[in-house]
Amino acid sequence: MCALFTGWPERAVEVLLHLEGEPSHAVRERYRGEREQLVRQPMIALLSDVADADPRYEDFSVWHYRTNSWWWQHQVGVIRLGRKVEIGLRFDLDGLRVQGAWWYPDPGQVDSFRAAVAAEGSGRELAAVVGELAAKGYEISGDVMKRAPRGYVCDPSRAVLLRHRSLIAARHLGSDGSLHTSGAVDEVLATAHGLDALMAWLVRHVNGSASGRAGR
Repeated sequence: MCALFTGWPERAVEVLLHLEGEPSHAVRERYRGEREQLVRQPMIALLSDVADADPRYEDFSVWHYRTNSWWWQHQVGVIRLGRKVEIGLRFDLDGLRVQGAWWYPDPGQVDSFRAAVAAEGSGRELAAVVGELAAKGYEISGDVMKRAPRGYVCDPSRAVLLRHRSLIAARHLGSDGSLHTSGAVDEVLATAHGLDALMAWLVRHVNGSASGRAGR
């Protein structure tokens, strides 16, 4: 397939600067066309190239604008790997953030997650995966309880994971200006592939019906 993504143009940053703060309706309308062409369309091209390179990433969406000004200031795209298990991308004035996330869980998914964390084999596997990602510079976050839930006994590393009601590993890309070039496609692929073990674990243990879509 012919590559589509050539980078976000410098003008895309200027457009986002005009949309900072609480832009009026008139300001939003003034920059709507440029924002669509220079900010949103490159995200579509980027994810199309990523999907061409790796078919596992074919199920993607790129968000439109909403009433809240945040959605005008940040361009979001997601790649779905399973129910509530996604690779998310966000382009804004800080660059490009790529994350692997299990979030906004369906009923029952938190219990499934906790059971897998508490189990000896799967729990130690996740602790090792998260530890390795943190060592490589991925930011680990999520919706975290102040205390671990009652009724679970496991080692300290897994006790921390038991407090999670969502789990996110994220990395920022493009600080060297590569977001303005086609090289961003390779950066996104490398970051997504770095998340393979985490995403496969999440799909397998909180969304088992989709397990064939995440592992290598």
